Amino acid sequence: MRARIDLEVRTAHAALHTAGHLIEAVGRAKGWEMVASNHFPGQARIEFQVPEADARLADPEGREAVTAELRAAVATAVADDLPVTARYLPDGRRVVSLGALHSAPCGGMCAGSGISPMVALPTLKVRKGRIRVSYSATHRSSR
Repeated sequence: MRARIDLEVRTAHAALHTAGHLIEAVGRAKGWEMVASNHFPGQARIEFQVPEADARLADPEGREAVTAELRAAVATAVADDLPVTARYLPDGRRVVSLGALHSAPCGGMCAGSGISPMVALPTLKVRKGRIRVSYSATHRSSR
């Protein structure tokens, strides 16, 4: 049996998945707990439980301020060009790390370093007790 890998598609998916880890790391640094994720093109998003402590999420201007903070933190991490590595725990679980910023169990396809500085984050949405951060990303090698 033979398989053919479409490198452009694989690279696009890997960039989205790695960007998802990056956004998760930035959200966790804000004290948010990730509850769901989707890394598919056109639907990529990370969802966090709404923290009761941040009243800014209750109104549009506050959400835009929080979104701007999130964008800035992601841009800083992208500029750091963090190495993306994977290791296996003794129990067989795979853990992906973004430098010293983030480590998490992961069964997905991640890129090496080089997520494009154009990780795009539109205004986040708050609905049904969750913060939804939609995003898009490209990998530098796909340009």
